[in-house]
Amino acid sequence: MNLPILPELLISLFRFKFLLVVWWFSAAYSWGQQIEITISAGYPQYWAVNGAPTLLLGGSVEDNLFQIPDLENHLDLLVRSGGNYVRNTMSSRDEGNVWPFYIDDSTRRYDLNRWNDSYWLRFEKFLIETSRRNIIVQLELWATFDFYRENWEKNPFNPVNNTNYDSNRVDLPTKVPTHPVFTDNPFFWSIPDQKNNMRLLWYQQQYVDKVLSYALKYGNVLYCIDNETSVTAAWGSFWAEYIKKKAAEQGKKAYVTEMWDPHDLDHISHRETFDHPETYEFVEISQNNHQKGQNHWDNGLKQLQRLQQRDNLRPVNNVKTYGNDQGRHGHGTRNGMESFVRSVFFGSAAVRFHRPTSGLGLGPEAQAVIKSMRELSDRMDFFEAVPENSLLLQREPNEAYCRAVSGEQYAIYFTDGGGITLDVSALTGKAQIQWLDVMNSTWSKPEEIEINEEPEIIPPGKGQFVALISIRN
Repeated sequence: MNLPILPELLISLFRFKFLLVVWWFSAAYSWGQQIEITISAGYPQYWAVNGAPTLLLGGSVEDNLFQIPDLENHLDLLVRSGGNYVRNTMSSRDEGNVWPFYIDDSTRRYDLNRWNDSYWLRFEKFLIETSRRNIIVQLELWATFDFYRENWEKNPFNPVNNTNYDSNRVDLPTKVPTHPVFTDNPFFWSIPDQKNNMRLLWYQQQYVDKVLSYALKYGNVLYCIDNETSVTAAWGSFWAEYIKKKAAEQGKKAYVTEMWDPHDLDHISHRETFDHPETYEFVEISQNNHQKGQNHWDNGLKQLQRLQQRDNLRPVNNVKTYGNDQGRHGHGTRNGMESFVRSVFFGSAAVRFHRPTSGLGLGPEAQAVIKSMRELSDRMDFFEAVPENSLLLQREPNEAYCRAVSGEQYAIYFTDGGGITLDVSALTGKAQIQWLDVMNSTWSKPEEIEINEEPEIIPPGKGQFVALISIRN
């Protein structure tokens, strides 16, 4: 045997074994029962999983979960906590991550026409493991911050890092020192309606096609074009339509949204998703979580009311709930927990804790809140209920929030003790009250409550509690 070719034979053998593993994963999944997410027919502001309306709740240690080690244990922890929803950015900027393209070890440059098998194995494994646990994935196609500042300097699409084009040929800078809000990287201006950068667009299309070749095989994936984007609406709508067409060609339905950067949901950029249901089947309002207290509730609820008034009510997701005492946003752990519960109460279809330290991830506090919200949604007629703060009398701002099926059930969330009186004029007969200790995920024993015109509802102590008042049969 010619010894110089021995390494090549070993590499070929390794690749064959790799492809065999990929095939085994795919086959194992196809033999199992697939899940399918759709918009609920009866409750169009919520998602349905295999036809049943389902509240999506989640948290995770990272955003690009397909890249983390010990993935299975982390997903199991989420499920044990009552969670069923994760974010997955197609990002590679963190230590230990791999990029999607093949790299020549001698030149340290990428070939955009060849794939890094390790990246795609991680991605498929992630899709399989989430699907088999009935976890819904919100997939972000373009990880905005991978294309700016120090991250751009190591990105394969940067002309200095690949063998496929130079800076002049594709009109891309080798350095982009500014924050993404200034949109100084023309990478996001390649589409025909903008710079019509055909060579770059070809490689972008190849990458998107590769992502979809995996993701469209699974029914648990929602699609978001960008993270906190400030570019024009044309870029997002171009890729949204492309994803939906590729799905339709396979006889499938893809649900797509865009995530804008402005923290104020009244900013005109957010109208590109709110006002265009023909392009975006759901709305992403994570940036509302930069708001605090009563303001957070008022702004979030206003968006749902606006959608309803315009007769295009559809799911509103919160894939990033900020708030951590160790974080840089200044929101704090307590506000992060409150924001999560407020989002559930005002009607978000999906709520997730952002990764640490910007959010609580899937730490102990996050686990407790997720479990409690699942306990509450399972115990009450959650999807029939609506926000009803008008029923709370003698209420201070951010003291308590109500979600009710008037005359039947009332869930009242107290952010930190306090006390209100409740308008139960629509309720007749006997009723009982139970208290949910949010941070311990425990219920008190049900007690009969005296129904008069305005009963006083006082939590058992300071801290976060939910009162669940129901008619007794």
